Amino acid sequence: MEALRLILLFIHLVGFALLLGGAIAQFLTGKFRINPAVLWGSIIQLLSGLALAAPLRGGGDAEPSPIKLGVKLLLAILIFIMVFVPRRREAVNKGHFIGIITLTLANAAVAVFWR
Repeated sequence: MEALRLILLFIHLVGFALLLGGAIAQFLTGKFRINPAVLWGSIIQLLSGLALAAPLRGGGDAEPSPIKLGVKLLLAILIFIMVFVPRRREAVNKGHFIGIITLTLANAAVAVFWR
């Protein structure tokens, strides 16, 4: 089970890299558009996060808090909606893009700092 958890964690980190890297790359170019990296990163993050939250371990101290998982799920769903809805538009507002980046960083901060 530990090998499966590590594979899922790797996939989750690849999704994070796609999402954040794609969003920052678009932000730095000044073209506020949802590119495929951002879209697929949000999908991978959501699905792999759901799989990671499944009770794969035997319980005990290694289990994350249900409240933490709920907060992370809420952030992931908000990010997915913010990416999926305007995906076919030529451009989105700068504030919308900053929101995607901020929520992505907040989701990572919850994962790292919430113990």
